[in-house]
Amino acid sequence: MFKKILIANRGEIALRIIRTARELGVKTVVVYSTADEKSLPVLLADESVCVGPPASNASYLNIPNILQAAIMTGAEGIHPGYGFMAENPDFAEMCREHGLVFIGPTPESMRALGSKAGGREIAAESRVPVVPGTGILEDLNAAVLAAKQIGYPVLLKASAGGGGRGQKVVRTQDELKKGFAQAQEEARLYFSDPDLIMEKFLEEFRHVEVQVMGDGTGHVIHIGERDCSIQRRNQKLIEEAPSTLPDSLRQEILAAGVRLAQHVNYAGAGTLEFIVDRDGNYYFMEMNTRIQVEHCVSEMISGLDLVRMQLEIASGHGLNLKQEDVVLRGHAIECRLNAEDPAKDFRPAAGKIDDVHFAGGPGVRVDSHVYTGYVIPPHYDSLIGKLIVHHDNRAEAIARMKRALEETVIQGPKTTIPLYIKIMDNPFYKRGAVMTNFLKTRMDM
Repeated sequence: MFKKILIANRGEIALRIIRTARELGVKTVVVYSTADEKSLPVLLADESVCVGPPASNASYLNIPNILQAAIMTGAEGIHPGYGFMAENPDFAEMCREHGLVFIGPTPESMRALGSKAGGREIAAESRVPVVPGTGILEDLNAAVLAAKQIGYPVLLKASAGGGGRGQKVVRTQDELKKGFAQAQEEARLYFSDPDLIMEKFLEEFRHVEVQVMGDGTGHVIHIGERDCSIQRRNQKLIEEAPSTLPDSLRQEILAAGVRLAQHVNYAGAGTLEFIVDRDGNYYFMEMNTRIQVEHCVSEMISGLDLVRMQLEIASGHGLNLKQEDVVLRGHAIECRLNAEDPAKDFRPAAGKIDDVHFAGGPGVRVDSHVYTGYVIPPHYDSLIGKLIVHHDNRAEAIARMKRALEETVIQGPKTTIPLYIKIMDNPFYKRGAVMTNFLKTRMDM
């Protein structure tokens, strides 16, 4: 096992990694921007190194400074968390060149799966269905021709995209002509890559994803699936495991996810994202080659520590679990606690937290880096924590989540908590009738 690792991230995921590392006796180094100087990960890590000013491109995306911090502190590996450098194959390769272990998949796997176009090709080779669509579009003319063949509405997607960013729904040829250059510019802005692909846009579908772990030699297991259908602006709000899909369909999707990961000899934690239409057809969307925000619900139903498994695989201990060793019990739900105002189109709400009290009790978990007096910086994602519950079945988990939400107090900035309480009472949600357009079609906002 590593003696010391560097965590190239911030917020709740940095704290999450620190906790597992400490249980394993692994020392931690956290890098931080000047805006995060007083954050809990910085206060609790064994060492911390400032790598730049608040802007992400000058700090958490500053590869030379991060590598220098790792080398200077004697770290043996770098855990990228999610976001920032987590799916950057160039960074993973530079870690390798500097004698550092990138705690994640190989650069080769990341390159193969990192672009949506590449992921579609690998899915086809793995006999996994994909949404009707294209590879990288050369220009507007190619996009117009492809849209005619696929049929409107279509979805323009940044090939290098993720996290719901870099996507644009197009319903007519005029919209396509007006929006193509804009979509390219957004892709360039968010991901430094203007390449776009096109897919058929489905108006209503479930977002279901498969959590996998691999050892890099073709041995891959799944740790169940998660339903992440409740979203705003293509970004997840509530995740739960397992999904409410029929068991036969669930097993098909789980097998497809494992098959695709095996095809590239995947190493470490990864998530394969699928959409499921009203008729029960499922299609592969993309693979996230990292730990995800919602990994906690998979941990709650499996009893496994996915970060520990990442560290064990990356340090050379391999994957000692077989599929039959993974036993999933009960139902888990996660609500992302965002500093946002749902009544004002989820406008971010940075600022000082005057008081905070998190829920407790049986089957309740909170992953958060905030505390009373903490000032939420305006420079990063609005996620300030995650509230996760577990119970014997879905109905009991919903009741427990409602109780936990009502018990949670965050005074100061607006948060998404009041919205989640309403969702827990929603009859469509209670019976599992959830699609990605749930907030628009099933909620009075």
